[in-house]
Amino acid sequence: MRSNDLKHEKGLARRHRRVRGKISGTPERPRLCVTRSNSNIYAQVIDDVSHTTICGVSTLGPEFKATGKKGGTVEGAAEIGTIIGKMAQEKGVTKVVFDRGGHLYHGRVKALADAAREAGLVF
Repeated sequence: MRSNDLKHEKGLARRHRRVRGKISGTPERPRLCVTRSNSNIYAQVIDDVSHTTICGVSTLGPEFKATGKKGGTVEGAAEIGTIIGKMAQEKGVTKVVFDRGGHLYHGRVKALADAAREAGLVF
């Protein structure tokens, strides 16, 4: 790996540790965790007290594949936000804590968050 790649990975890990030190999901207000790669994006609603994933969706799953959108785009991230918002509400979750996973709140992460809010999640 090039040194710039290592610096990026170390910075991402450092930011993620800092964010996770400040937020935690509870049964009343679980954590909406977002992870992204260059070609995919993943979202999970997690209860950190009982260490369980309430629901999760990614651009690799059948729910997303049925839409026909691409995973590495802002439109794909917005679709994932809509799907995770609907899935969480079906499980009885309306309030969440947003965990950006060390990524900047911009682009695909912001699109996912905005779409989840429009789908009914409060954060």
